[in-house]
Amino acid sequence: MSAPTPAPSAAQSVWLVAEREIGSKLRSKVFVISTAILLVGALALVIWAGFSARDTSGTPVAVTSDAAPMVSSTAGLEVTEVGDRAAAEELVASGDVDAAVVADPASPVGFALIGDEGVSSTLLLQFAQVPPVELLNPEAMNSQLAYLAAIGFGVVFLMAASLFGGTIAQSVVEEKQTRVVELLISAIPVRALLAGKVIGNTILAMAQILLLAAIAVIGLTVSGQSAALAGLGGPIAWFAVFFLFGFVLLASLFAAAASMVSRQEDIGATTTPLTMLIMAPYFLVIFFFDNPVVLAVMSYVPFSAPVGMPMRIFLGTAEWWEPLLSLAILIATCVAAIVIGARIYQNSLLRMGGRVKMSDALASQR
Repeated sequence: MSAPTPAPSAAQSVWLVAEREIGSKLRSKVFVISTAILLVGALALVIWAGFSARDTSGTPVAVTSDAAPMVSSTAGLEVTEVGDRAAAEELVASGDVDAAVVADPASPVGFALIGDEGVSSTLLLQFAQVPPVELLNPEAMNSQLAYLAAIGFGVVFLMAASLFGGTIAQSVVEEKQTRVVELLISAIPVRALLAGKVIGNTILAMAQILLLAAIAVIGLTVSGQSAALAGLGGPIAWFAVFFLFGFVLLASLFAAAASMVSRQEDIGATTTPLTMLIMAPYFLVIFFFDNPVVLAVMSYVPFSAPVGMPMRIFLGTAEWWEPLLSLAILIATCVAAIVIGARIYQNSLLRMGGRVKMSDALASQR
């Protein structure tokens, strides 16, 4: 008579559930196609934006009379010759020309470029040697970049958290509705089931985030936006770290909230508050991307820190220790959410019928 198969350890149980979650998503045509569309769309958007900024065919420029001989052989310029630097700056400020070329004895190439809010990379590369650049309105350029960064961080956080949070909720209710959960917990502990779901979906969500980050790097590199890439590298890395713990926090709460109901149509009754917590950082960072007070508050609130702190790092308004303190607060909140979510999940998972009351879900088991 053969010996009975030993029960899997806690770690094995967690990984089995995680593999099941990952496998079910990767076998889903809807998930694979939507992910592919998201990645291709992101790459196309980054490259299109970069090349749009670089499109300088027949770029109108003002050239001072003493700098004209230095650029006379440069192709692709619509030259308006002016008498002095002041006249050139006036044309740039008014928008009549995209940039101005002025003589500059301190420059290694003998001249410099003057732009309003920025100078196209392609315009710089049209010269045999890249000249130094001066901006009349650098604050406006920083404001535009900040707004684009705010949209990027906000959209990625909103889409990834809501997509996978909703997926976890639907999976929990589907298992309750079909009684599959009764078979699962007969083989593995309830907490292992919850941990596996959270870990499996976290791996998928982080994979999407890392792919999007790689696409941003590739797109900015291909389109020649090295300056933007240099400024976004650190904030993107911090965003990935903050998103990891922020998603674990939200995933635990989504699974717990979904376990309190037994029908798919009732999911919204318990997950709507969590959905609002996901949407709030998106709107706040877009409307208040240039408000230091709002961003400072957002960077320390656990549900909005994954968006608020990377924005402050991008803007250069965060001290070196602030991301570490904010991350410590987020991790502590994440641990608390896991403990509370596990209790709700364990107390509610096998209860069928109507919605489980919060007091019952949080009650200590006897």
